[in-house]
Amino acid sequence: MVDTHAHLSVCEPRDSELVSAARDAGVTRILTVGMDEDSNAAAIAAAEAHDEVLACVGRHPNSAAGFDDAAAERVADLATHRRVAAIGETGLDYYRDGAPRDDQRRAFEAQIEVARSAGKPLVIHMRDSVDDTFDVLRAADGVAVILHCFSAPAARAPEAAERGWYCSFAGNLTYPRAEELREAARLVPDELLLVETDSPFLAPQPHRGNPNQPANVVATAEALAELRGLAYAELEAVVERNAARAFGW
Repeated sequence: MVDTHAHLSVCEPRDSELVSAARDAGVTRILTVGMDEDSNAAAIAAAEAHDEVLACVGRHPNSAAGFDDAAAERVADLATHRRVAAIGETGLDYYRDGAPRDDQRRAFEAQIEVARSAGKPLVIHMRDSVDDTFDVLRAADGVAVILHCFSAPAARAPEAAERGWYCSFAGNLTYPRAEELREAARLVPDELLLVETDSPFLAPQPHRGNPNQPANVVATAEALAELRGLAYAELEAVVERNAARAFGW
């Protein structure tokens, strides 16, 4: 199995411990995701230190205040690093409003172009912003899009699929009240399905109440396999194939 979205830099154990635990659980790849300049650097350092880890670099919408051309150039420079597999996470967050919405949109649009120029996929954060996020992504034709921690209504999953966007599901899929999310997960075609932890956030139900870590992606994948009526090994093959296609690893 693979974890297509984690934030190793804000997890409590050392990277080496997290990678070792993931390896023991059968997790062969981890994409660690930057959110700002410091965590971008940490993501690259983790990817340089561990063969299983690759980096995603960008500016999170809640860190988008003051985003300008110079910030876009810094992301573009990092995108050339041999251990960087994706751009982001970027997008729109109307739940926390950690940055002005105009700045979020400016950062989002700029990172679409960084991803296009770099020939790398774009990892999307979308919270309480489905309509506007889908609208901005109309400009992302030709760019592989990953809707991280899928959070749109189930009725929008077919639209995402029609656009060829990957839909990645995290531990909240397993929560008792997440029936809408589970319905979305049933609707995504096999070839666009991914799983993640979003570590240290959103620990799956068996680990809920504790900080999440990449090893726990297995629990989410087990729940997703059962939901879709697949054997775990079948789902594992599907997700690993999709991740390899999306991230080029």
